[in-house]
Amino acid sequence: MQIRDIRATTVTVPLEAPLRHANGCHWGRFVRTIVEVETDNGLIGLGEMGGGGESAEAVFRALKTSLVGHDPARLEEMRFRVANPTASLYNNRTQVLAALEFACLDILGQDWGVPVSEILGGRLRDRVRFATYVFFRYPNPRTGAGEVRTIDQVIRQTREWKRCFGFTTHKLKAGVFPPDYELEVYRALAAAFPGDSLRFDPNGVWSVEQAIRFGQAIEDLRNDYLEDPVFGLNGMRRTRQMVRVPLATNTVVVNFEQLAANALDTAVDVILLDTTFWGGIRACLKAAAVCDTFQLGVAVHSSGELGIQLATMLHLGAVLPNLTFAADAHYHHLTDDIIEGGLMHYEDGAIRVPEGPGLGVRLNREKLREYAELYRRLGGYPYDQDPARPGWAPTVPNDRWADPADGRPVEIPY
Repeated sequence: MQIRDIRATTVTVPLEAPLRHANGCHWGRFVRTIVEVETDNGLIGLGEMGGGGESAEAVFRALKTSLVGHDPARLEEMRFRVANPTASLYNNRTQVLAALEFACLDILGQDWGVPVSEILGGRLRDRVRFATYVFFRYPNPRTGAGEVRTIDQVIRQTREWKRCFGFTTHKLKAGVFPPDYELEVYRALAAAFPGDSLRFDPNGVWSVEQAIRFGQAIEDLRNDYLEDPVFGLNGMRRTRQMVRVPLATNTVVVNFEQLAANALDTAVDVILLDTTFWGGIRACLKAAAVCDTFQLGVAVHSSGELGIQLATMLHLGAVLPNLTFAADAHYHHLTDDIIEGGLMHYEDGAIRVPEGPGLGVRLNREKLREYAELYRRLGGYPYDQDPARPGWAPTVPNDRWADPADGRPVEIPY
């Protein structure tokens, strides 16, 4: 079996409302690049990566010359062809490699008639639990609905998702408003759901001193962890020395060199494994094994997935023996998906691991065309800018906070 063709299509899929974060905003939609790898026996494997647009499509076209004719089962050889660690100093293809690995594993599962989780060692669980992942949100530009800014709105949104999806872990994405306001929000969230676990993520924009003050102020709550309160291993290490809440990261331990540094001098307790950022599902499994050896916790990170990448997260979660935390997902912020059957369903806060061969999901060609056309019409968006604050950029540490009393609507192409 050999690779015959590689195709990449960029899509943009609407969200319920624009998602605010410490460095800017998702402007009411996600931009993703869908990858199809076709073999000489007619199988098509699916991959996905974040953003990219025309530049990502060009990268995949350029790789065809070195990958057409390659056996999709030879994944280690592919790793060195696409993202050789020394060449990657210049081309930085880790996320490209991940999308290709997803597609090749999908092909192998289809060819062998088994789910990807069976190729990876066999599933230990049939469902993967998820957290709510509550964002501060601007109102939907069309309807004016969906705003999350006040304490009441945060609790109302969380309660609605708990009712609809069954979540028992609640993550608050923060770093948008002043830390004292976000502390008030977080403590109110804990009081509203006293039996549930919590996690908090300000995306690394605090100073160490702010992180220590906040961390000590939440020590009495039922925290899973405090995620990326500061940026950098040494800042995390200093914070960890003063705070009795486990620290987690998806920003300062995202490769094996950083993982080694953290194992030798611990700064972070929980490593959030992202199937895209680490370069594929197999890389996440290798990292999880290192974490298991050094008794570091692991969780599954979300980078704004559609159904294809969500399937990779589910297959990863299914086989991780040391997965003790609910996974993150942006998925329930989406209004639609590009896979057959539409959005996957939550059951009691969890999603079932696909049981079909390969990744267990297939493209809805009509939806792919619809959202590719929407991308061609709207283009990309500046993830690191805030549509309501032209010219704004965060410093790190940040002191340019949004005003929680500012409820003005924003105009966003949607």
